Amino acid sequence: MQTLSLIIEPEELETLLDDASVVIVDLCKAKQYRKGHIPGAHFVNYPDIVHIEKPVMGLLPSAEQFSRLVSGLGITRDTHVVAYDDEGGGCASRFIWTLHVFGHMKTSLLNGGLFSWANEGHPLTTEVPPAATSDYSLTSTGKFTADRQFILQHMEDENVALLDARSLDEYKGTKKFSNRGGHIPGAARYEWTDAMDRMHNLRLLPAQTIQQQLDRLGISKDREVIVYCQSHHRSALSYVMLRSLGYERVKGYPGSWSEWGNRDDTPVEQ
Repeated sequence: MQTLSLIIEPEELETLLDDASVVIVDLCKAKQYRKGHIPGAHFVNYPDIVHIEKPVMGLLPSAEQFSRLVSGLGITRDTHVVAYDDEGGGCASRFIWTLHVFGHMKTSLLNGGLFSWANEGHPLTTEVPPAATSDYSLTSTGKFTADRQFILQHMEDENVALLDARSLDEYKGTKKFSNRGGHIPGAARYEWTDAMDRMHNLRLLPAQTIQQQLDRLGISKDREVIVYCQSHHRSALSYVMLRSLGYERVKGYPGSWSEWGNRDDTPVEQ
């Protein structure tokens, strides 16, 4: 099999439906999966790929938990994983980011997810593929992830940029889902939906367009970029987007604002 890009189109994925080295993972809503999914796709329930310690949401799962899930999909070290969802890429990107953190880099996001696949006439099925298992065991590499302490230590570092993927109201603090509202000081806002092309089935906008938008925000490729939202769900798409554009140093902040905004010892800007 040829090397696949981090972002792939439905036409390319359709040619891989019978490729045993590819595992397709569906992170749509369970009701949607039962109604119709890509042939051969295995369903994964989003809550199963995150860990919660209330009020902090969206933490990384344990190595044991994630290894059990991944091996239960028949994924091996040599498998190329293609993930998709029905919301524009947040859930699927979170799965991809988690795979990267645990050292599995052979991944692709289906551009536009179920929207592009179904709306452009590609096949759907209600058949559930047979269960497959492996003995794949993963361990967190510590890469591609930033914690609160790392951010605090680098807030004055010009080589590090913060990208907030939330709405304007969340960023300004007029709408909050934590004890405190606002954003991490110095963070630029690039809402995750701003990267979506609503005229083309929620694909990512052309790379040149996104890059121009990021350049205006000062999010340049020579900087290390830390992405966050409320729980690192929406910002997981930002992670995949940046990686696909050639940003080599990108990290996600698990817990994100659900941690930062629920503490009283972290600086907040509004």
